[in-house]
Amino acid sequence: MKKGSLLFQTGKKPQWMFFVVEGEVTLERLSQQGDPVVLQRTRHGFVSEASLQSAKYHCDARAVTNSNVVQIPIQALAEALQQDADFSARWISMLNQEVKRLRLQCERLSLKSVKERVRHLILTEGREGTYAVDAGLKSLASQLGVTHEALYRTLASLEKDREIQRADRALTLIRA
Repeated sequence: MKKGSLLFQTGKKPQWMFFVVEGEVTLERLSQQGDPVVLQRTRHGFVSEASLQSAKYHCDARAVTNSNVVQIPIQALAEALQQDADFSARWISMLNQEVKRLRLQCERLSLKSVKERVRHLILTEGREGTYAVDAGLKSLASQLGVTHEALYRTLASLEKDREIQRADRALTLIRA
């Protein structure tokens, strides 16, 4: 999928389940003011799993970077879930992990300062103290619920204070 491409649109009948192998896909809705609101970001995993038993998609899915995405026929997935108990158990486990990730996101968004949100993101979603910033800082600012200007100032301050290091589209926590 090319950057900006839609995987599916609000109101359309679900026919496919999508797995993001590489890149980044967001689930979006328009606010009452007409601005896009990001509901979920997926870098590696399923999107549209909430539509498995739904008559229509309730949001849009958009590739925010060039992405490698696999389409799985939704009917075949539903049949596999009904017929294969082991597959069903793995599916439930995957959904549990997604619920935990979303809870961490809610926790992060409740933090007062941008610094706290950045540290929390690196600690909870990074690997070994490093968080990959694949879609750019403006996208990261949106994910953190702050303006990109506030994020730029905060990252500069964290770097100056030697709390993080920025390199190769990644943020590395130097001290917790």
